[in-house]
Amino acid sequence: MLDIGPIHRKEYELDADRSEPVVIAEAPGRVHYLGEHGEPKAGLFLSSAIDRYIRVAVSSRRDSSLRFFAADLGERKRTTLVNLKYKREDRWANHIKVAIQVFAEMGYPVKGLNFTVAGNIPQQVGLASSTAIEVAAAIALKGFFQVSMGEKDLLSRLTASQSLFFGKKTTPIDYIVALHAKKDQFLIVDEVTQEVRRVKSPLSKYKILIMDSRVPRLGVEDELKQRRQDIRKGLELLSHKKQGVNFRDFAAADLIESMGNLPEEIRRRSMHIVQELRRVTEAEEALHKGDAGGLSKIITHSHESLRDLYEVSCPEIDWLVKRAQEINGVLGSRMTGRGFGGCTYTIIREESIPEYKKRLEDYERIFGFHPVIYEVKLSTGSRIAPAGIGQTQKAGAEIQTGSEDQLEKNTVDGVAEVQTESEDQPEKNTVAGGAEVQPGSEDQLEENTVAGVAEVQTESEDQLEENTAEAVAEVQTESEDQPEENTVAGGAEVQTGSEDQPEKNTVAGGAGELAEACPLPNTENL
Repeated sequence: MLDIGPIHRKEYELDADRSEPVVIAEAPGRVHYLGEHGEPKAGLFLSSAIDRYIRVAVSSRRDSSLRFFAADLGERKRTTLVNLKYKREDRWANHIKVAIQVFAEMGYPVKGLNFTVAGNIPQQVGLASSTAIEVAAAIALKGFFQVSMGEKDLLSRLTASQSLFFGKKTTPIDYIVALHAKKDQFLIVDEVTQEVRRVKSPLSKYKILIMDSRVPRLGVEDELKQRRQDIRKGLELLSHKKQGVNFRDFAAADLIESMGNLPEEIRRRSMHIVQELRRVTEAEEALHKGDAGGLSKIITHSHESLRDLYEVSCPEIDWLVKRAQEINGVLGSRMTGRGFGGCTYTIIREESIPEYKKRLEDYERIFGFHPVIYEVKLSTGSRIAPAGIGQTQKAGAEIQTGSEDQLEKNTVDGVAEVQTESEDQPEKNTVAGGAEVQPGSEDQLEENTVAGVAEVQTESEDQLEENTAEAVAEVQTESEDQPEENTVAGGAEVQTGSEDQPEKNTVAGGAGELAEACPLPNTENL
């Protein structure tokens, strides 16, 4: 991933001999393993952060302008505090504005500021790249203004600001994961209480692969809106419109008994919600016990429910999941994200990965889409970036980043957290938010580009496979009046058409090539 410290100073002509503070923060992407298609505002999630990040650098200006620079694509935006509002043409910069608004409303001197942003979270595949921009910008501003603010306060302010800018209510779940995640730990997140429970991963012998099916997602919003309406209708019928009731108050037996009172489609949707809540609880128990077989069954049943009851899968995704489940060494495979395309995740032993990739060779021939694989690890949450990645707090001065224990601290002011494992020893060898440093390279490095020039990173055997030079996607620069959902890559913007129809950014080297080029996202709350 790009070293944005020097890039930021060069972009804004900050002299090395000036005591110009530059603060850099980073926030991770995330994966929801279970629970994401649940009851609105009352969900229960099994999630984790992943070792793909967005980094944001901030420094002051002498004028009142707010300047934004996307280092991955060489694109610049600008505004002022007076004109701080959503603009379609600003795309990715709108997410930085969400964070700026938080501190402006608190009375901090948000006048002239420079921002640089870069990242390697795969975009438009449901890994919360947009949320990561907002959180990284907020953490950077929090450090820049030296604000004493608990995560609960920051969480509520970010959620409110995001709703204001994009004109729709948002769940706080992705913010919670970004703020509370810890390396090698799964999170159980309760949307009702905002409680976070951590479970140490017992899956050290397994790898996690994210498979982007490359299926265009058309009409997703309308379909998901209909699902939410079905859920609300089902709850009304089950509860007889009683206030303060949610699906946690019911069991599968209640739905069977009410079969005659619920339309079949609503009954299926409701059955998925009730059973998925139970599956998250059972998965937490299985992780605590190290019960790989039990976890495997839970993941399989969850995908079947998404396919048959909630009906948000598609033939391509079902094919990928089924082929993965047939391989010895695969613990589980399931769709993840909003559905109707998008991604699957597969938990697999390393020695089984070649067979997994071989099985995928038929996918492109059958469906006409070239799949892309991302190998990820469970990572720590957002923080001020540690020394060694280009951070410059003051030119010529020693960088103060705090001890590892301080950087990894995830206590929450007012938000209950249940620690499930001992934290006696600090996590070592972390960089870029918790990724272990491998000899000669940084773990999970992306293929980074500046102004369209590809930089191919060499990685160790334990890291993602290196993309070939042919893997660099063709890019084109587009005008600002194009849709904000267009995505960017390699120093220019990839023509994609719409958020629901992601770009076909092919990767050379055959089906299932491990992907590296994942530039800054510019879509809303992926």
